[in-house]
Amino acid sequence: MILTKDNLKLGLLLGLVGPLLGLVAVYFARFSSFGFLEFLDNFIHENKLITSIGSMSLLANAVLFTLYVNTNRDKTARGIFIVTLVYGIGILVLKIFN
Repeated sequence: MILTKDNLKLGLLLGLVGPLLGLVAVYFARFSSFGFLEFLDNFIHENKLITSIGSMSLLANAVLFTLYVNTNRDKTARGIFIVTLVYGIGILVLKIFN
């Protein structure tokens, strides 16, 4: 199975997809009464939501990272970590310039 490989490219891909799935999960769990585009607009423009929703969506990467580190697939974990840093910096920049 592809998820059992130890590959930097796989880690980068999982790191990109994880927070997006986390964002969708947060939407369905807490904000499903809004339209998805309205939810994204509120997420981008409200500082409190940037912090909380951004953190919750990055939690998906923390779970993936822990899973891959504990199974000694360090190259994949490294890819997940790199993308998590990029997302985190992006969220920080968005919060500062909002």
